[in-house]
Amino acid sequence: MSRTVVGIDVGGTFTDIAILEDGRLRVHKLPSTPDDPSRGVQQGVVEAAVTGAEFVHGSTVATNALLEGKGGRTALVTTKGFEDVLEIGRQNRAELYNLNLERPPPLAPRELRFGLPERVDYTGAILEDLTPQAVEALASLVQQANVDGVAVSFLFSFLNPLHEEMVRSALEKLPRRPFISISSRVLPEFREYERTSTVVVNSYVGPLMARYLGRLEQSLGHGLRIMQSSGGSITARLAAEQPVRTILSGPAGGVVGAFYTGVQAGYPDLITLDMGGTSTDVSLCPGRIKETTAATLGGYPISVPMIEIHTVGAGGGSIARVDAGGALVVGPQSAGADPGPACYGKGDQLTVTDANLVLGRLRQEHFLGGRLMLDRGRSMELMARLAGQIGASVEQAALGIIRVVNSNMERAVRAISLERGYDPRRFTLLPFGGAGPMHCCELAQDLGIPRVLVPTHPGILSALGVAIADVVKDYSRTVMLRGDDIQRSRLEEEYHGMEGQAQAELRQEGLPVERMTPRRFLDVRYQGQSFELTIDYPASTRRADLGRAISASFYKAHLQRFGYADRAQPVEVVNLRLKLELAVDKPSLAPEHVGPADPSTARLGQAQVVFASGPLATPLYGRDKLHAGNRIAGPALVLQMDSTTVVAPGWGAVVDPYGNLVMEQVSE
Repeated sequence: MSRTVVGIDVGGTFTDIAILEDGRLRVHKLPSTPDDPSRGVQQGVVEAAVTGAEFVHGSTVATNALLEGKGGRTALVTTKGFEDVLEIGRQNRAELYNLNLERPPPLAPRELRFGLPERVDYTGAILEDLTPQAVEALASLVQQANVDGVAVSFLFSFLNPLHEEMVRSALEKLPRRPFISISSRVLPEFREYERTSTVVVNSYVGPLMARYLGRLEQSLGHGLRIMQSSGGSITARLAAEQPVRTILSGPAGGVVGAFYTGVQAGYPDLITLDMGGTSTDVSLCPGRIKETTAATLGGYPISVPMIEIHTVGAGGGSIARVDAGGALVVGPQSAGADPGPACYGKGDQLTVTDANLVLGRLRQEHFLGGRLMLDRGRSMELMARLAGQIGASVEQAALGIIRVVNSNMERAVRAISLERGYDPRRFTLLPFGGAGPMHCCELAQDLGIPRVLVPTHPGILSALGVAIADVVKDYSRTVMLRGDDIQRSRLEEEYHGMEGQAQAELRQEGLPVERMTPRRFLDVRYQGQSFELTIDYPASTRRADLGRAISASFYKAHLQRFGYADRAQPVEVVNLRLKLELAVDKPSLAPEHVGPADPSTARLGQAQVVFASGPLATPLYGRDKLHAGNRIAGPALVLQMDSTTVVAPGWGAVVDPYGNLVMEQVSE
């Protein structure tokens, strides 16, 4: 039976569409519509002639609403006396030596934070009951406040959610019902500040996300799934209830697609580099996709599971300028999709894309397969103006922009590799996004990375990752067990309770629970430590050895992450985590027979391209005309609809059996 799955990734500049039809892939790309992203999605589906398909969407709606401060008017309901937890926070400083550091404003302003007389202790016992009269008074205040969303986060509600459920029931009966989030459903874990921040973010972006998904479902149908930050998809209904789980939706799809490509090509140890129009997202995959539950976006802590991704404001649309001190600065501001880089013909901001065009690394006649003609003269004019400001030639100014943006990306790669105990020289760099393959050789050379793997369709890899993502649902529970309390019977009881809850919820969504695979994890720390590391639940040990097995796994993880482990110190199990996965069929690409090395049949011509060593005559190749076994000597440009790959001088590339470009430095 024919089956079509469409992956859609909406970025800051382009909307990418990957269509999988019975294991075959075709792609489409068009400019995003920032005023209403769903409009670009609908337009792309029509242009790509997609019918009768399942849709999986990587969304940036929640991300942009949070970063741009465009979420709904949000109220917070909490235990009386704890209304200011959002502003008190952890009292740590993001920039230690910045005396004028301004923290982002709380998403629930002071006048919309309501404290109720109730109290639950650390065992879950009720010390002060919440009265119906207090709940009714709150409902009246919320109605008068005319809010869009309400977040409810009581002390120790993760142990006893009764009071939060009472508030939820009352608010659901209001004539103008707001979007409601309660922490015992969104994040039933300890750490009051992070839990409260996460549930407030959920209610802040919830109304906007619910409307957006509603419009998409009307146009695309009810088979729509949404990508989560953790690398798995969920139904649109669940995403509308807990949009905080989609905050890094698009970048997560990119890592999933990159890891799938790397494993298929035989390179599972990857550093992924997603350079789009607005930002660059990097992630380290040491034979697996790494997750975290301690992330911050826009200054707001978010503690749901998400792929470990480091983002910097370095994209093709990043704006280049000279600061007050006369230094060349690139980003983090971006020209976005509208007006876009100067060469798009609408705006007058000089960007990284303009620099690549001036240097000849981007070919105006081949951009988007010739569908969008770039204005090189406009880029040259603005580059000449910038060059005059810094006392350089036009080519030197353009090369300076490339060096600065590469330096920004290099710091990001170091942050997720060297600063985490991993040597980048042991990994393969996998660049994607529209701009990633243009910068990959120089970046790899600066970092000592020996190999670059450019996928067949780098510009739409995030959309491919979204399309092939498994259906995943995450659950967690705080237990706080140490010493003799760490018993298999207790842990099994807790896990069975979580699995029962998960099965009931997933059946309501119409998902085949019997086909979903459960995976168990533990958050463990040294007793008294203020943070945890996540390890696999040791399921095969004998009952008496469970504590020792957990300790051994934790010591190993601690040694990898921090370079030391004190095996004499006892450990504590803080949270239990459950991940239910429904595997989705992946495209089974048959490897192509390796043919001759000569790539001359794919050659399109020659052009002058400027590199650090000066202008060089550079062959141009069509990516769709290359075949397995073809070898290309740098310098060279490999052109395709969704991206351009720069094979730098001193580098060589070979096409592998799956159509990927494997690039390495040529030995002298």
